[in-house]
Formats: sequence, C-alpha cells, structure tokens
Amino acid sequence: MIEQIRQILNQGEGITIEFKTSRSELNKNTFESICAFLNRKGGHLLLGVTDEGMVEGIEDAKVQYLIDRLVSSMNNPQKLSPTVYLIPEIVKLDDKRIIYLHIPESSQVHSTAGKIFDRNSDGDFNITGNHNLVEQLYLRKANSFTESGIYKFLS
Repeated sequence: MIEQIRQILNQGEGITIEFKTSRSELNKNTFESICAFLNRKGGHLLLGVTDEGMVEGIEDAKVQYLIDRLVSSMNNPQKLSPTVYLIPEIVKLDDKRIIYLHIPESSQVHSTAGKIFDRNSDGDFNITGNHNLVEQLYLRKANSFTESGIYKFLS
C-alpha cells in the first residue's frame, strides 16, 4: 500500500488523483471531489497532502474524527446523493498519517449539496446548470453500465 501511495504522490494531481491538506478538518470542497470522481473515472483521494504532493499529515487527534466525518457524510443523502459506501484507510508515511480513499467510478450520477460535479484534468467542475454536460454524463453512464438497461429477450 505504501508503495502505491508513493506512486500516486509522484504522479501528482490529475483526472484520477486529488490531494487535500485536511490537517484537522475536511476541506470545504472534499465532497465535490468525491462526487466528481464517482461521476467520471473514479480516482484516489489523499487527505493530509498539499496540492504539490507534500505529505503534511493529519493531526493525530483528528484522524479518527476525519474518518468518522467522511463515512457519515458519504451515507447522508443530503450531503452525497445517492449515498456511497467507501472505506477510508489510514496510511503512515514518513512518520505522518494520511487518509487514503479509493473512489470507483459509479454507475449512477451523483450530486453533493444538490450540485452535480464532474472531473476534468485536476479540477472538479459544477455542471448542474449546463444541461448538455449533464445529459452527456447520463448518456455516458447509460452506455457504460448495464444495470439500468432493459433487455426484453434476455433469459
């Protein structure tokens, strides 16, 4: 796991990688990134890391607090809809603890605080008001996942 985290840090932020400092509190836009990863290709979220990839770590007394906030918010439909079950992992790196969250691509379109976010390059973009982008997102998911399809002659 540590080697995988080091590879992610070396790659830097991009369409599937996001760093958040989150030393004692979740960054305000953490759920925008989670939502965008779910809506795009999935990705890796590391808390306790600067945008430049420097490991600052999370305050020891706040690690469990941040995990609890993450998990409870991901299961709160007013924060993330539809809700999602993900397991944050604590990783000790250079004597500092960070939180790693692997976020898979979802078959559903997700929103946070009533807004739909998509990922592009290394940014999370609110596409709620752009009907063409929202439509493309729904069509991309409908063409990629079979859960929502109806197959009349499949037995």
